[in-house]
Amino acid sequence: MIQRLMITFVLLATTVAATQPGVNELSEQEKKDGWILLFDGKSTQGWMTPKGKPLPESHVQAESLNPHPCDYMLVYEKPLENFVLSLDCKISPKCNSGVFVRTKSLTPRPGKDVGFNGIEIAIDAADGPGFHTTGALYDLVATEVNAMKPVGEWNHLQIKCDRALIEVELNGQRVSRINLDEWTKPNKRPDGSDHKFDVAYKDHPRKGYIGLQDHGSDCWYKNIKLKLLGPAPGAISVDRP
Repeated sequence: MIQRLMITFVLLATTVAATQPGVNELSEQEKKDGWILLFDGKSTQGWMTPKGKPLPESHVQAESLNPHPCDYMLVYEKPLENFVLSLDCKISPKCNSGVFVRTKSLTPRPGKDVGFNGIEIAIDAADGPGFHTTGALYDLVATEVNAMKPVGEWNHLQIKCDRALIEVELNGQRVSRINLDEWTKPNKRPDGSDHKFDVAYKDHPRKGYIGLQDHGSDCWYKNIKLKLLGPAPGAISVDRP
């Protein structure tokens, strides 16, 4: 009886392992569900600088992308509109990074960095919840809970951009949400409190680039996957900066 149970357990474990994707790979189910792999774990193919220049392969470290150091952020080459972005991230002590979505354009406005042209999901070693902690919509919407694992451990981040709504999950918990249609004034949240960006987000472009920010510290990203909400993968248009 014990031997039979052990054999059953081994067969079950083997079956489960066979259905799990490796690092920077898609499972068969993910492929069927329409997920796209944005990083192959070996090269910077598909990624560029905000000026449209190729990236050095030194950004690939132990099957991960490290944006430090770079020209503000590593940019995925195709602008995106409605999608789910899934990735794993790990930070170094006192790290300050972020994932940008809907960055349009990649040319900074005079006196501003290119971050003002997008929306940042914070990746930060700061304590939370708060406006700058991991999973927050940076300086716009604070995290609801602190779901960040200790520095040096991998975290799973999922960002859903669907028309006016952006929702962020960290390690399986929803941590922040924004309805851009409610943000009608520059430098003001819907409740009237102040934030740093001179943007009325109801008018912000709904299609733009995603980016992995360098803010002066090492951080690593892997298993970067995308599922489009809307057009098929072949219908993505490519806008160059």
